[in-house]
Amino acid sequence: MVDTANSDAANSDATANGEIVRTDVPARLDRLPWARWHWLIIIGLGTVWILDGLEVTIVGNLSGQLAKAGSGVHITASQVSGFGAASYVAGACVGALFFGWLTDRFGRKKLFMITLGVYLAATAATALSFSSWWFFLFRFLTGLGIGGEYAAINSAIDELIPARHRGRVDLAINGTFWLGAAIGAVVTIPVLNDFPVNVGWRLAFGLGVVLGLVILLVRRNVPESPRWLFIHGRGREAEELVGGIEQRIEQQTGERLEKPDRFISIRQRRSIGLWTIVRTLFARYPKRSILGLSLFIGQAFLYNAVTFGFAQILETFFKVPSGSTGWYYLMIAGGNLLGPLLLGPLFDTVGRRPMIAGSYLLSGLLLLGTAWLFHTGVLGALSLTLCWCVVLFFASAGASAAYLTVSEVFPMETRALAIAVFYAVGTAAGGITGPLLFAKLVGTGKVGDTVLAFTVGAILMILAGLVEAAIGVKAERRSLEDLATPLTAEPSDSGAPHQPGTRTDGSGLATV
Repeated sequence: MVDTANSDAANSDATANGEIVRTDVPARLDRLPWARWHWLIIIGLGTVWILDGLEVTIVGNLSGQLAKAGSGVHITASQVSGFGAASYVAGACVGALFFGWLTDRFGRKKLFMITLGVYLAATAATALSFSSWWFFLFRFLTGLGIGGEYAAINSAIDELIPARHRGRVDLAINGTFWLGAAIGAVVTIPVLNDFPVNVGWRLAFGLGVVLGLVILLVRRNVPESPRWLFIHGRGREAEELVGGIEQRIEQQTGERLEKPDRFISIRQRRSIGLWTIVRTLFARYPKRSILGLSLFIGQAFLYNAVTFGFAQILETFFKVPSGSTGWYYLMIAGGNLLGPLLLGPLFDTVGRRPMIAGSYLLSGLLLLGTAWLFHTGVLGALSLTLCWCVVLFFASAGASAAYLTVSEVFPMETRALAIAVFYAVGTAAGGITGPLLFAKLVGTGKVGDTVLAFTVGAILMILAGLVEAAIGVKAERRSLEDLATPLTAEPSDSGAPHQPGTRTDGSGLATV
């Protein structure tokens, strides 16, 4: 329910420019029982990570193929896994910041349609590459679209999924990156072995376009975030949208939904200034900002530095043919996918802090052990891959929780840009410099250089785990508005209409 000082003007310019509304929309969304409607949200929004995983795996496995004579592109394997990977990640960082700002300003739905369109166009252009500069340019633009997706999609998911399920759902969705990686691993095997050298890699990129078009069709039915609507002067639209959702879920579950008794008073505004958002992140919530940066830097270096170059390791040290690296990628993709799926429920029950800290610390320690075994020379291609499966089982859950953390511990008005800032800064530190450094180290063919890269990634994961243990936020099963009061929230006695018998907790949240 949304009350306004003048209900007929709920969507007017006056409303958008400062009218106070009192709404129970967040509480109504959080108290919903799980239903088929929530699966629609997961399918429509969460499948984008499949595309990201597909992209990363295809490029990692195709590095050797692209470097062959007759591929149609004059490029080396180190350039593909090094500069090509860095170009993709740099684009993702820029896209996250640019589209993240637009997402908070113009809405989740509009932007997650635009960013998917950017991805589709750029991936299609990558498949048509005829020179290295063209390939690098459109890898950058592909990353631009994917980076924007991270901000828009994580915001929408957290604002539509009930609080008691938010942790496991967010982790499972982020973990589907590795379903895409598995698909990419399987697909690259036949396209590398059964097609001419200048055709197979183009078909692999074309698969991303086909999947993206399917996702675009499904995504049309995903609604705008009601939380975003009522804050941006569209209170009546938010009310009608939530009412329709409740009606559908009552029909699907057969349950009669009780009205919640929690309200929040909001001074509606069309937009929030960029400086206000940045100041909120780093001045109002400095510890949470340190936490977000630590988690993102640790996981970004580990994943973007090492997994981008995994095929190069297999080819350099174990003489695995480029057409067979997909089988090894398939194994580590399985470990990564199972981690968030199996451990995810514990993030809502055991709690965020022990689970995030534990997954980071354990994966870092296991990676140090893997580095030592690799240094001693006792590992082969299969045994190294199995070690990576165990490391990444835990690391994948932790990495997914990094996105969950920054999407739920900052105010509603800053959510998309917060995700973008921490993704961009953390990924720039680990995801741009990591592949460049790692490609150079692996390219030397010296075991000690590769061990060094493993060790740096492990130490950063361990340090991030220690930061989480010290200052992590107990966010499990809590409303987003309880975790961080919206910037536009008003005390209930500030002029918003009241119902008899209501009281406020001082942060804008009111209960009966």
